[in-house]
Amino acid sequence: MEVQALLITFREALEALLIVGIITSYLKRVGHREYTKYVWLGAALAVAASVGVAMLFQLVFTGFAAMGSETYLKIGIMVISALLLTQMVFWMAEHSRDMKKSVEGKMDQFVTAGNVAGMVIHSFLVVLREGVETVFFFAAITHGNIGAAMQGWGAATGVVIAAFVSYFFFKGTMRIPLKTFFKVTGAFIVLIAAGLLVQAISMMQDIGLIGSVMPHVYDLTWLLPEHPIDYEHYVRDHGVAPVFSGEVGVFLKALFGYSSMPSLEEVLAYIGYFVVVYLLVASRRGQKKAVVEKPAVASLEEQAKNVM
Repeated sequence: MEVQALLITFREALEALLIVGIITSYLKRVGHREYTKYVWLGAALAVAASVGVAMLFQLVFTGFAAMGSETYLKIGIMVISALLLTQMVFWMAEHSRDMKKSVEGKMDQFVTAGNVAGMVIHSFLVVLREGVETVFFFAAITHGNIGAAMQGWGAATGVVIAAFVSYFFFKGTMRIPLKTFFKVTGAFIVLIAAGLLVQAISMMQDIGLIGSVMPHVYDLTWLLPEHPIDYEHYVRDHGVAPVFSGEVGVFLKALFGYSSMPSLEEVLAYIGYFVVVYLLVASRRGQKKAVVEKPAVASLEEQAKNVM
């Protein structure tokens, strides 16, 4: 859980800090440093609002638990979080290159109009979006115990690393192409999303919401048990210890959705998820290539007409 929390908070906090940093740097560059306080005010209000959302979310989750519907809420959170994480990765991959230009253009409109309220609201919404996403993802990786994720070392470490990276980035001492950076971190986020999807399917099968054609495709308990309890049971039943500890299995399950005895549906969902992601990536690359080649073809046709 802690590693998941670190990756999520690092990614979300960095995105928010980069956008706020772009805004404040632009305001200083154009000679309107006095507006930066309003940007930070909006960001601070968004952080406070995100904490409020976390408390409200926890309250709602507790209510579902009291009604005996906790498991269904967990499954819903996992599925939606997997979709949101995937969408977030694709969104950043597409907009990271033009992020600076887009943000500065919006700020230029606010400065020209002297729209202080617009600056506060814009920075508020930017940071709040990241905060709400973080709360939702924390609910997914902790099965509803958002406070545990917020108080752990993973979340705090992710924020600290994001702050350092953004600081050195804007100081000019760190040269990182944003597109490449988000592509690398996005790969880990996709793995987490796939794990959440598989865990949701496993929970649906546990409560009988969906069945299984083949409950156990293979059994890797002898190599890597899914949990320390599975480790102990294997030693008791076979008289020998598995190759790896159950603690390793717990870590991999929390991070990537590892299962030592997956059902056929879990295996197909895991593989199918990556196939869909690959097809989406290939499709977007094809669309971008077509957009780039179209002006080139038009230019050649125009030259041919001029020659004739």
